Amino acid sequence: MHSSVTRTIPITPVGTAAAGARPHQRARDRLKGRQATPEALQALRVLIGVRPAEGHRRDLLIEHLHTVNDAHHGLPEALLVALAQEMNLPVAEVYEVASFYHHFEVLRGGEPGSAVTVRVCDSLSCSLAGSADLLQRLRARLGEGVRVQAAPCLGRCAQAPVAQVAQAAVPHADEAVVEALAHRVLAGESLPRERVPGFTDLAAYRAGGGYRLATAVAQGAHDPEALIQTLEHAGLRGLGGAGFPAGRKWRIVRGFAAPRLMAVNIDEGEPGTFKDRHYLERDPHRFLEGVLVAAAVVGIDKVYIYLRDEYHDCRALLQEQIAALQADPPCPLPAIELRRGAGAYICGEESAMIESIEGKRGEPRLRPPYIAEVGLFGRPTLEHNFETLYWVREIIERGADWFASHGRHGRKGLRSFSVSGRVREPGVKLAPAGITLRELIDEFCGGMAEGHTLYAYLPGGASGGILPAHMADIPLDFDTLQPHGCFIGSAAVMVLSQHDRARDAALNVMRFFKHESCGQCTPCRVGTDKAASLMEADVWDQGTLRDLGDVMGDASICGLGQAAPNPIRSVLKHFAHEVGGAA
Repeated sequence: MHSSVTRTIPITPVGTAAAGARPHQRARDRLKGRQATPEALQALRVLIGVRPAEGHRRDLLIEHLHTVNDAHHGLPEALLVALAQEMNLPVAEVYEVASFYHHFEVLRGGEPGSAVTVRVCDSLSCSLAGSADLLQRLRARLGEGVRVQAAPCLGRCAQAPVAQVAQAAVPHADEAVVEALAHRVLAGESLPRERVPGFTDLAAYRAGGGYRLATAVAQGAHDPEALIQTLEHAGLRGLGGAGFPAGRKWRIVRGFAAPRLMAVNIDEGEPGTFKDRHYLERDPHRFLEGVLVAAAVVGIDKVYIYLRDEYHDCRALLQEQIAALQADPPCPLPAIELRRGAGAYICGEESAMIESIEGKRGEPRLRPPYIAEVGLFGRPTLEHNFETLYWVREIIERGADWFASHGRHGRKGLRSFSVSGRVREPGVKLAPAGITLRELIDEFCGGMAEGHTLYAYLPGGASGGILPAHMADIPLDFDTLQPHGCFIGSAAVMVLSQHDRARDAALNVMRFFKHESCGQCTPCRVGTDKAASLMEADVWDQGTLRDLGDVMGDASICGLGQAAPNPIRSVLKHFAHEVGGAA
């Protein structure tokens, strides 16, 4: 596709020299590159509105792409050209953004999009539950107008196998249910919205004392430094995977000059992770109050909440509850914008998420500078995972000692474990930090599933490595797993039994990394692809795989490529008998 110019060029009649032009130059009588048709411009304006006098905001490009994609089940080329013209962007730039995200499909030459898209999760927990067979059966069973495709983790690993029909999640999916839902969509019906029993809305939350803390903080009844010290004493750390101390982060961002922004990460794309969705569906205002407290303490002018596109019902829920809060605010609120991801695991990385919020390809930034200093739109930015903010009210109201008093084996605090795989009762388990896997399974998951005995486990999702059953007594917490080549990350625990092989699990997650690499850096882009190919062999080329792992770990820009070798190293260290013996 050709690129158009990024500014308006005055139209001058042919044969008349434009001001400042050299005599031998011929003035342009139209913009360079592909032009939008009047019909396409009109159709686009119906969807996104007439261009404001100040022009469309550049950071809303992805939101506008979603609007077009939802209406046409894809992105017609003609409307991409029209969108570029309306936003005064090069067509190539719009196309680059549109083609980066998995949930957008560019429709060429006027071809229609599939009326219904059915996604079947092929990540590890769903794979253990037979999603590959389900995918094949659905492809054979569903007819014209339905596109069936494999998809990375849909965030419902405890309900495996999982499918998604249009934007409706189908837990414990079978082909009859999926087919019936697809036919309803084809018939023009709206699918029912899921609502978890016991949901706490704004009225119920306030009745239970909700927003009293946020109001007191906004009114200056709490010393900001004292609140930061409370979080530090409690030991609250980032619960999205990195584990950076929350209080220290508040202090750092607060030290930079205003205006300051906040970015909340609810992308939750790590295979095996679903804790954020679990809490969001039940008690969204506890999280929103944490947002308000953080904003007041740090001095935040505007908050951007980035929610993964797979969580359609959560998005509707959040929109409703934020609107209710804004209609009856308990205290002055910062501006809040809810942004929609578009199917890119890499946007769980903080700087890639910021690029996506700005309407760009979700490619991680080189650091320094760090986003605490130069983040969203070049401003100091407080970035947090959903669950970290979810705990703020409880810790401040109950005190740091309450939170720190929980824990086992010398660890402090509580952890929300997303447990899936071969256990009797999978789900989100709120347990003491430092609990061991064996204790977690026996005390919180009802033991192993019938007919299964523990063989191996992934303590931190796809990135966290794989450990054998005889290492199931290691405390599960930050900093306890690194000596064994693993980490807890977002506390996504996937359990394997004697019916599974660690090498198959490692190959599954490597294929995931290959699919989700943004492609920006060669070590990750090429390394994950080559590693996945080598790992398909009956006997692994261990020397080459080790070399690949070293290069990816040392030279990749972000955590995706740096952590991708962990499953390889785990198998070579603990399960060498599965891949041809010791090196």
